[in-house]
Amino acid sequence: MSSLIPPSNRGGSSIDDSASESEPKPGDPEVVLPLDGPDVAAPRGQERAENAIELKEVEGRSQGSIVMRRFLRHRGAMISLAVMIIIILLALSSEGLDLLGIKVHGWWKWTWTDLQPITNGGQPTLSLIPEWLGGAGIRWGNHPFGQDSLGRDVFAEVMRGSQQSLMIVFVVGLVSTFVGVVIGAVAGYFRGWVDSVLMRITDIVLIIPLIVLTATLAHKFNSNGSFVLAIVLALASWPQLARLVRADVLGLREREFVDAARVAGASSGRIMFVHILPNAVGVILVNTTLLMAATILTEAALGFLGFGVQPPDVSLGSIVFQYENAFATRPWLFFSPTIFVVIIALAVNFIGDGLRDAFDPRQKRALNKAARRSASAARAKVGGR
Repeated sequence: MSSLIPPSNRGGSSIDDSASESEPKPGDPEVVLPLDGPDVAAPRGQERAENAIELKEVEGRSQGSIVMRRFLRHRGAMISLAVMIIIILLALSSEGLDLLGIKVHGWWKWTWTDLQPITNGGQPTLSLIPEWLGGAGIRWGNHPFGQDSLGRDVFAEVMRGSQQSLMIVFVVGLVSTFVGVVIGAVAGYFRGWVDSVLMRITDIVLIIPLIVLTATLAHKFNSNGSFVLAIVLALASWPQLARLVRADVLGLREREFVDAARVAGASSGRIMFVHILPNAVGVILVNTTLLMAATILTEAALGFLGFGVQPPDVSLGSIVFQYENAFATRPWLFFSPTIFVVIIALAVNFIGDGLRDAFDPRQKRALNKAARRSASAARAKVGGR
């Protein structure tokens, strides 16, 4: 009878017993066992090799140099940055500068207010198709973007509109970032009643329709030019950034380096703006670029509704609004400012995407050519084992 009684596991079990008990039985759930064979060792070795290469690349570098290196490797951000620089230089050099009493003449022969005799029905003289491909040849002409019904040069108008739109975008980015960062940092650091008051103010500004507010105020005070429109847009665009900065500061204020600075006798202002905010610069920069991309579209919408920059000055949105009725008969008047709006918005978005990837250490970075060769050699070595 004793031979029918299974051995007890109190005193331990033999290897054969543990092996038989670990065998799967019909109806048991499927169990995935860890594998240590060569098929698994190769991917693991490859991952370790690539991680070692990435760590070697950033070894001895400061955080700023690491972020800059990652940003410069982002192809989309670099192409977009080059496009933005070209547009800024083209707009400023072609039409010169006329802002806040500063007037500098550009190299283009016409201004956005000059009236010239209409030639070739006002059609664009720009041609990019060579003659051997059946086109008119590569040429610029006197009116590359065409003329409107009054004889004004559309290229000059688009360049002036790009100046005004870009000025509005950068002013909104700077002012709204400053206001949002200060309010968010103060609210997140001090908390309590300070946080409650500042966040209620933020909620009030946040629920006000942006387009309605800016359309009303900008149309009333637009006698001072597009700079007032930029300030109004900036003062209505900071609440979202303030909320994000507040959330980041709430987490950073509990870190050890903040406690060390407080024990060392640092003031609250120094702790906020010297110790905490530099660690939140990634969130600030990324959301600032997203805000600037949204601003160019908001300005275009205001101009299209007739509440943006008022004549005789122009912006990209006001040009689209001015020529919307000519879309069916003279589409070049509508397409040229629209294309510039889309290009600027996409460029700013891609730059923001590059900044996000550069500041986010959790994302997998693309290795450079030398690192890829080292990674390939490491993979070949691991696979040959």
